[in-house]
Parts: sequence; C-alpha cells; structure tokens
Amino acid sequence: MEKISLRSQHFTKPGPCLWMQAGIVKRKMCTIDYDCVSCKFDRAMCRVSEENRRLREAGKAPRGKRGKIMFWKDTLNKMPVAKRPCIHSMKGRIDFRICANEYRCSDCEFDQYFQDQYTVHAVLKPVDVMNVDGINIPQGFYIHPGHSWVKIEEGAFVRVGLDDFALRLLGPLDSIDAPLVGKEMKQGHAAISVSRGSKTAKVLSPVNGVVTDINPKIKDQGGVANASPYADGWVVRMHSENLRKDLKHLMIGDEAETFVRNEVDRLYKVVEEAAGPLAADGGHLTEDIYGAMPQIGWERLTKSFLRT
Repeated sequence: MEKISLRSQHFTKPGPCLWMQAGIVKRKMCTIDYDCVSCKFDRAMCRVSEENRRLREAGKAPRGKRGKIMFWKDTLNKMPVAKRPCIHSMKGRIDFRICANEYRCSDCEFDQYFQDQYTVHAVLKPVDVMNVDGINIPQGFYIHPGHSWVKIEEGAFVRVGLDDFALRLLGPLDSIDAPLVGKEMKQGHAAISVSRGSKTAKVLSPVNGVVTDINPKIKDQGGVANASPYADGWVVRMHSENLRKDLKHLMIGDEAETFVRNEVDRLYKVVEEAAGPLAADGGHLTEDIYGAMPQIGWERLTKSFLRT
C-alpha cells in the first residue's frame, strides 16, 4: 500500500462543507472538523435528500429549491471517476486522490489503511477548553452522566476516556483496565475498571460499540489519565454503529457545562456533610478529592458520581 502524507495532526480551521464541495449549496463552511455525525445541518440535508429520493422512486417530481437537494455522494458520483475526490481529500486530510469506489468507504482498502495511519498519528489535543469551577471540559467532547467522555473521529470511530471531574474525584490512579479488542461495550453499562491501591471502581461506557484499540499507557500507569484526561489519557477506541442514537443520551457544549457545574455543587454538599469545608486551590477543586478527604468514603463517591 502506498504511503500517505497527513497534512496535519490536528485540524482547527473552517473548511468548505461536503455539501458545498458537491455543489448542493452555494456556501456552507464546516467549523466542527467534519464531524458529520453530530452536525445538525448534515442531518437536515440527509433527511431532505431521502425524502426527494423516495418521491422520485414513486414517480413524483420534487418541487422548488428543496426538490433539487440530493445526497452529495450521488452528485459526485455523476462526475467522471478521474474527477471524483476521495472523502479524505475533501476533508483536507490528504492531497487530491480520486474515489473509484462510489464513496462506499466501508469497502475501500485505502480508507481502512488511512484510518489505521490516522489512528497512529492523530493526537487528541483539545484547543478550546471551558473551565467550570476548576474542572476542564474541552469543546467537541461529549460527556456521559457517569463522567466518561467521547470524541468522534472518522466515520463511526470514537475515543473514550474519563473526564476531569472523575479523575479529580478519585485522585491518582494506579491502573485503568478496559475490555479487550473485539469485545463489545454497551452504553450505560459498567465497562472500564479503575484502581487506586486496594480500591476499585467501574466506569460506565458512554456509547455502544466494539473495542478496536486500547491505550497501552494507562494499564499500569493510570496517572497518565490524571495528567492528561482528554489527550494521552484516552482509554479505548471503538467502532460505534448507532452513534447518532447514542449521542442523544450525552451532553456537549452548554449542556455539558451546566451538568458539570451542578455536579460540582453536589460534590460540595457531599463534602460538607461528611468532612466540613473542602480543601481548595484558589477556590477550585483539588486534584485529589478522595485523597484529601478519605472520610467521605470511596464507595459513596463512586456510587454518587460515577453512577455505578
């Protein structure tokens, strides 16, 4: 297989939406790094395209400007093969390359090769991070009520980890264990195990999917996650077939911010009930809540906040 050159390991600049590149809309810039799965515009365009397709199959002609909308893949497939851009070219990941597979990426050897290379080279480096009472929440990451997170990658692939709140709550971990490659993880079910000394806890899976990669750094060095929750501390990479459905049960942006703020308030109440005023650094939560106040109880903290 040929070598490919990744233009960048992290993409932040807006680029032309796939629907714009196909000529379906005049102007639409993508500001979410081509995260089509969570894009409201993409969902709306797909819905209209599907409605128009059904009308045509029924022998009816869609009307108006709305009736001209069709799937961007169908539009590009009308072009000569030599001019059809690979989806990775459209997303700015590689230089121009043709698509000779009618945009059936699941059957494409190059797509699989690219995904493997991208997994090796890509590094999660959140650019915009919200700080909520000392807890970091990166933009573009989905948060589960049990304090695990999801970052969408290419296609139906995601990375999963523990959020900053959970890692501050439990303090420095000795190890983090995940299901083996090929094993299935179910949304809302205990899937990831963490340990600190003789204490152990389970973390709920934020989505349904099959494990494709495990972070080798964290099995015996759980502290890597504490130091870098959203980058080096990722836990597993998964393939999630019904991602759009799963994301409806997660939080992102303002919703995630509100959730974490409420969790911080709830934690303060728990601390005050069990141990008096919380040890703080500049008014923010410490990096080791349990270590600072073990009298609260490991079981109480994990049951209350990890929802296990």
